[in-house]
Amino acid sequence: MCLAIPGKILQVTNDDSIMRTGKVSFGGIVKEINLAYVPDAEVGDYVIVHAGFAISQLDEDAADKVFQDLESLEDMPAD
Repeated sequence: MCLAIPGKILQVTNDDSIMRTGKVSFGGIVKEINLAYVPDAEVGDYVIVHAGFAISQLDEDAADKVFQDLESLEDMPAD
């Protein structure tokens, strides 16, 4: 199973079309992510990231919904 998670673009550090990268925050953890697949994404936008690549954009409401769902999973007892 693959997992992709939302993150917020904090900074675009390389704007080359193939090697476009940026700093993306995942709830306070910041990683350098390849942004080549989302050429229209800018600082402040939310992206879905899988294996170091932003694979799509999403709006803030959708990102907040994912964050809420992930928080609710933390409250579930482990079996």
